[in-house]
Amino acid sequence: MKKHVKEGKAFDGQREGEELLFVFRRHIIAMRKGFYGLLIPFAISSIPPLIWQDTLELFLLPIGGLLLGLLIFAYHYVLWYYTVYIVTSDRIRQVTQNGFFGTDVVELRLAKIQNISYNVPGFSGEVFGYGTIVIQTFVGDLVIHKAEHPEKIYNKLQDAVMNAIDKQGAYEKADFEEA
Repeated sequence: MKKHVKEGKAFDGQREGEELLFVFRRHIIAMRKGFYGLLIPFAISSIPPLIWQDTLELFLLPIGGLLLGLLIFAYHYVLWYYTVYIVTSDRIRQVTQNGFFGTDVVELRLAKIQNISYNVPGFSGEVFGYGTIVIQTFVGDLVIHKAEHPEKIYNKLQDAVMNAIDKQGAYEKADFEEA
């Protein structure tokens, strides 16, 4: 697997002079399929020993169901853990894990972002602290579903975009004055 990115550290693909601002990922609730995958095989495989209690070999069935559930859970955990959003002083980088070996990377320059918005989906979003963040650009939208603490990420992204736009404006002004 690849190394995990932490705030304040370098990451694969970081450019010279680029500062890592923060890293975030989706809320743990995005892994609900993994939790279902853990519980359902175990629950289903536990039914036969409860019905036919005199057959001792059937008591091995829940162990097999638990092992299958752990395998399913591990798969979903790897997908969740290695899918990260890296925000630097120049860009936002979405690294999405696809299976155990596949990775997709999408980058957006912060100065090209037109609008950022977020949505907390009702009661469950308020209670568990997750929501959807939409980052709009000229070429399309980057939608981050089930982001953890979307209002905090929204504020950090707004600050990063404003700093990037100010920085780009300073470079353009310096280039114009030189000419």
